Amino acid sequence: MSVTVTGATGRLGRHAVETLLRLGVPASQIVATGRDLDKIKDLADRGVTIRRADFSDADSLAAAFDGTQKLLLVSTTTPSERSENHRRAIDAAQAAGVSHVVYTSTANAESARMILAQAHRETERYLRDSGLPFTILRNGWYLENYTSQLALYQQHGSIAGVAGQGRVNAATIADYAEAAATVLSTDGHLGAVYELGGDEAFTLAELAAQVSDATGQAVVYNNLPADEYTRLLAGAGVPEPLAHVLADSDLGLARGELLADTGDLRRLLGRPTTTPAEAIAAAIAQQHQAS
Repeated sequence: MSVTVTGATGRLGRHAVETLLRLGVPASQIVATGRDLDKIKDLADRGVTIRRADFSDADSLAAAFDGTQKLLLVSTTTPSERSENHRRAIDAAQAAGVSHVVYTSTANAESARMILAQAHRETERYLRDSGLPFTILRNGWYLENYTSQLALYQQHGSIAGVAGQGRVNAATIADYAEAAATVLSTDGHLGAVYELGGDEAFTLAELAAQVSDATGQAVVYNNLPADEYTRLLAGAGVPEPLAHVLADSDLGLARGELLADTGDLRRLLGRPTTTPAEAIAAAIAQQHQAS
């Protein structure tokens, strides 16, 4: 079995490679790809093949996927470029004779009205139409979207957003990566579409209460109008197009579009998912180690 992982220089792809190794897939059967190979040189030192793959460069994708049997297609980061990037990757996989493509989509991609869902929906359809055997992993929100902001929450005493009373069941990047590695290393997943999310759903007000409990500092949820939240993000240095997408995603959260309570993630992992409290505690521990 030859498994190729795209985006191994990013968090999800890197975790997927590490999990494949932990699950016993020989390093010689894993290909880790990315644009900057210096970031994954240590994987080469451990016996993993590393190859350059730039989603804007079809030739690099063809070379990266050569000899691949199973491909983990990790969605690219820039929303406006995703559809074309993914089309090039799927075309390259088809030309390389890949026998199974596992694609990381987003929760409720078929029905969600969020801006982020559009490119994923288009990719899913293109993948289906390609005729390639596939599995779709509709990953929900990352807990790290919140835990990475702990210092700011503590600084301002608030979590800002436009999610209202919407509920989200986020999970950790490591949990999603482990699910992907499980699909890549076991049978029975061809044609499956998994809606993935954590076991525990929460509102952002409930998240603020958990942050307060864990840090001993009062943190509240501050629900804002979408345009005001967009300006707040842009003022904090987030590029305006991304700030708009993030605010739109919060509106999707309010509509329930980031809620995936199927239990699929727990079943793939064979264990409970990481809870928000556990993720917050881990983030606090990292803060202490860094200080």
